[in-house]
Amino acid sequence: EATNEYFHRILRRVKHYPYAASLAEEIEKKKNLTVKLIKSRGGVFEITADGKLIFSKKKTGRFPEEPEILAML
Repeated sequence: EATNEYFHRILRRVKHYPYAASLAEEIEKKKNLTVKLIKSRGGVFEITADGKLIFSKKKTGRFPEEPEILAML
């Protein structure tokens, strides 16, 4: 079973911050988890949970949909 603390690594350009913040808010609200956003450069958007990569924009070429991330957590 997963712990209640998930670290979500968000590496993205500034213009994507509202999307990342919105996704983080939904995760916290719907899954009752703690989310941590980490700023960086390069347009990479990654989400990790319990130290494991569960989504990578670099690998998929797209941003995740909220329902798919919620289902993975």
